[in-house]
Amino acid sequence: MNELIDVTLSRNQKQVVSARELYKGLGIKTRFSLWIKQYLEMFAEGYDFEGVVVTTPYNPNKPDGKQQTIQDYAISVSMAKHIAMMTGTVKGFEYRDYFIALEEKWNDPQEVVKRGYAILQNENTQLKLENSKLVVENQIMQPKAQYFDDLVDRNLLTNFRDTAKMLKMKQKEFINFLLDKKYIYRDKKGKLMPYQQYNNELFQIKESKGLKWEGVQTLVTPKGRETFNILLNS
Repeated sequence: MNELIDVTLSRNQKQVVSARELYKGLGIKTRFSLWIKQYLEMFAEGYDFEGVVVTTPYNPNKPDGKQQTIQDYAISVSMAKHIAMMTGTVKGFEYRDYFIALEEKWNDPQEVVKRGYAILQNENTQLKLENSKLVVENQIMQPKAQYFDDLVDRNLLTNFRDTAKMLKMKQKEFINFLLDKKYIYRDKKGKLMPYQQYNNELFQIKESKGLKWEGVQTLVTPKGRETFNILLNS
């Protein structure tokens, strides 16, 4: 079956065609807006057709070659078939037969089963993606050990040394892990600082004062400990 017109699927999985393409294919001489108006009054908006705005391609023959937006309509194959039949021309009946053949193929039981299977596959894929996302979010948000629950409840911040102990690692190994994975870096003075996207989420920078010095210190948040515990154990 030779393709007379582009057929696409609407949001509600209905076969639709462009009213403007059908208008051109039928060779209608009346202005499009007047021609389509009579049919819009005969059919139901939202069921048989929907208004769409399309952008014309660049045209060097137009002033400045600018693109234009024009009104079009996505009409169902059933509506297009009736319009073609009502045209009463040889071309009209050619389009009518074409749309009848499309409807017969669309309603063929095997085609219906194929579409249903494809929809189920797509929904299953989407469900798997959403479930995977939820699993990851739950792993980040929920601690894997009881002491993490206590830390979250008390909202404690810990330094690199204490965090490494909680994770049962040597401090140097833990710091090298964070440096390697680009969570932290050393500034010009050699201080360990978090990258901006992790500050206030996985780390917090606090002012610290000692007997002989004062400055800032990078501390790990409860969420940071949860995250690193999951990453290191996975």
